[in-house]
Amino acid sequence: MTGTSIVGVGMTRFGVHDEPLTELFAEAAFPALDDAGVTAGEVDAFYLGNAMGGLTENDTHLAPTLASHVGLAGVPCQRFEDACATSSNAFKHAVRAVQSGEQDVVLVGGVERCSPATGLGTDVMTRIFASAMHRDYEQPSGLTFPGVFALLTRRHMHEYGTTPEQLAAVAVKNHHHGSLNPRAHFGRDVTVEDVLESPVVASPFHLLDCCPFSDGASAVVVASDAVAGTLAGEPVRVAGVGHATDVVPLADKLDLTATQSARDAAAQAYAEAGWGADAVDVAEVHDCFTGAEVLATEALGLFPAGEGGPAAAAGRTALGGEVPVNPSGGLKAKGHPIGATGTAQLVELTEQLRGIAGDRQVAGAERAVAHNLGGDAATTLVTALEVAS
Repeated sequence: MTGTSIVGVGMTRFGVHDEPLTELFAEAAFPALDDAGVTAGEVDAFYLGNAMGGLTENDTHLAPTLASHVGLAGVPCQRFEDACATSSNAFKHAVRAVQSGEQDVVLVGGVERCSPATGLGTDVMTRIFASAMHRDYEQPSGLTFPGVFALLTRRHMHEYGTTPEQLAAVAVKNHHHGSLNPRAHFGRDVTVEDVLESPVVASPFHLLDCCPFSDGASAVVVASDAVAGTLAGEPVRVAGVGHATDVVPLADKLDLTATQSARDAAAQAYAEAGWGADAVDVAEVHDCFTGAEVLATEALGLFPAGEGGPAAAAGRTALGGEVPVNPSGGLKAKGHPIGATGTAQLVELTEQLRGIAGDRQVAGAERAVAHNLGGDAATTLVTALEVAS
């Protein structure tokens, strides 16, 4: 199998954007191509992540539309939809295509508009998000994703004693990290008291435990190692990719706190990389809610079961801690434009491994892991990255 690297990255600010998806994606795609030092004519394929364009934009044939807008008309292109894991799945397919020798240079990215700029209210967007749940068993009950992750987190609290203060510590950390990220939706510090005094959304989650609806785009250029060595962009090696699924609906899962798909995907990624959780210097995980970050750090093996909450409260996952998690601010503060989230994690980790992340740089970072889930963690992709030797 041919080795693969990320050779170029680009990303918009996450927040509220009025421009159409074509222009928003171009704001990430062109910088990624420039960073890699490749022209449109050198790109063999384009893989797009967009989860909700058909529902929020009335636009379903997006891959060739966006390819045309950024000068890639004629290349094979494909849109992926896998709920919040959408662009990570696109990335996985790009990596496998390059590894197989079918393609040498692939543009991968995601774009989504979920904020009030769409003209849709919070109630409508919440219902659209809920379309990633089981149509027959969960949607009719009125369950929403704050409720889904509240159920998972409540079980974790019951089994391990995780506290609201520990969950709040995750929000405090990620808001602080977001204050160091000029592309973050929310760049302001908060306190544990701020979190606990904010309105309850779905117990145990307060408003500041929850990620926002965001707009944004992100893109990476993937190349074979042979080609990467000829390009201007500093390569970051793709060491391993894992992709696993779990049972839907939620009630049929064997262990609500295990997020089993994440454990299985992490095992695959670590096995392919040849190293494990103890080698990870920095992680970007899917913290759609503070409890989701706790579950993710345990599923990735960064901490034993039940220790994710205390680790966050003790500062072990903060910048300067033993395993910094979400130095970008995570979904919680950086923002969550669904289809753009997976590749945004890879943009952040590429910059971390290149040593160019500025005030949020993790010193000496050489190995990193990204964790991106879809739905109620029924889909998870885990990507292991490392400094190119």
